Amino acid sequence: METVDTLIHAAWVAPVEPTGTLLADHSVAIRDGRIAGLVPTAAAAQRFTARAEERLASHLLIPGLVNLHCHAPMSLLRGLADDLPLMTWLQEHIWPAEAHHVSDEFVHDGSLLAAAEMLRGGVTCFNDMYFFPEATARAALRAGIRASLGMIAVEFPSAYATDAASYLHKGLATRDAYRGEELLSFCLAPHAPYTVSDETLTRIATLAEEIDAPIHTHVHETHDEIAQGLARNGVRPLERLRRLGIVGPRLVAVHAIHLEEPEIELLAREGAAIAHCPTSNLKLANGFAPVAACRARAIPVGLGTDGAASNNRLDVLAEMRCAALIAKGATGDARVLGAQEVLRMATLDGARALGLDREIGSIVPGKQADLAAIELSTLETLPCFDPVSDLIYSAGREHVTHVWVAGEPRLARRQLSGLDEGEIRAKAAWWRTRIRSES
Repeated sequence: METVDTLIHAAWVAPVEPTGTLLADHSVAIRDGRIAGLVPTAAAAQRFTARAEERLASHLLIPGLVNLHCHAPMSLLRGLADDLPLMTWLQEHIWPAEAHHVSDEFVHDGSLLAAAEMLRGGVTCFNDMYFFPEATARAALRAGIRASLGMIAVEFPSAYATDAASYLHKGLATRDAYRGEELLSFCLAPHAPYTVSDETLTRIATLAEEIDAPIHTHVHETHDEIAQGLARNGVRPLERLRRLGIVGPRLVAVHAIHLEEPEIELLAREGAAIAHCPTSNLKLANGFAPVAACRARAIPVGLGTDGAASNNRLDVLAEMRCAALIAKGATGDARVLGAQEVLRMATLDGARALGLDREIGSIVPGKQADLAAIELSTLETLPCFDPVSDLIYSAGREHVTHVWVAGEPRLARRQLSGLDEGEIRAKAAWWRTRIRSES
């Protein structure tokens, strides 16, 4: 008999690898934070003895969801300025509010609120881009959630840094300070082509090679962005990024809505990935990303929520349903982005974009035990003919009952572990009063 820390017995397991697999009545064994075995439940008792067991008789067990693009601290700006086009929203509302309020404390409190929301929705890893990443690191570690932290770069000053060189210096110092934390990884995060100079982008391309880090940036989000890029640089923004050495297997291109056929081919040829944020794209009326065409060329496409200020929900389950429906409507093909494929986008493909697919994204022995359990016996999900289809089209984050990160229970029977929800609510209320009174 093998001794393990935890045995999870589930009605169904969707391991994501091999593609399309669905296992009925299977158990996952966890030892030292990693998956020690995935076996039929009938055989688990003969093979393992566990210190703790969880019986999920009506649940689907999936890999923890990966939020491939997020601005976690902006949870404190949720609902501040809705129903506006992107540049009006940014220039007249969000950037002024950030200039007035963003601080280490703001970022920590907003990130903790975001982490709690994401854990409650089955997210075990998020890829962030914001100021004061050290504060987000502290919040993520406090919540016990996995985070890829962006070392942001822009040309304009903020409360965090004075210029692009200062942003990068501080980001790298934060990376050095948290190098030993298993739950944290880092990426370079130039905000967007229209806020970052050629000199900075060239430096980032070199740095990415030196420190072996992904490059996470917004690109081709709006028609205006592309028109301004053409007027200023004579080429479309993605082509400018290519010339500066940014487009390659490290690139996580956020939004990537307005892509022409040669640009799709470029991303495929260079091995770049895309962070698809369907709800934010819809809410800001930015358009429909050509996801089906990108995936047809084997471009890794993960799912992101964007920030709560432009989406209002850090809900990857909702993004899964939205992505599937938009792709079907946009292509006129109901077969596009089937349930199993969308689940892979929200797990393994997001992990792959971050260079974490050897550690997370699927339920495979040896990988980190980042897992989420979704109850499929409620009235909203019955009858259940296909659990993965039920997950994508019927279930919501309210059906997530358990979450583990590196084998540690972070949500148990819908209750967060190790976080004081009352404290988080009180902080959110305090910031609401402050932002409302001083904006």
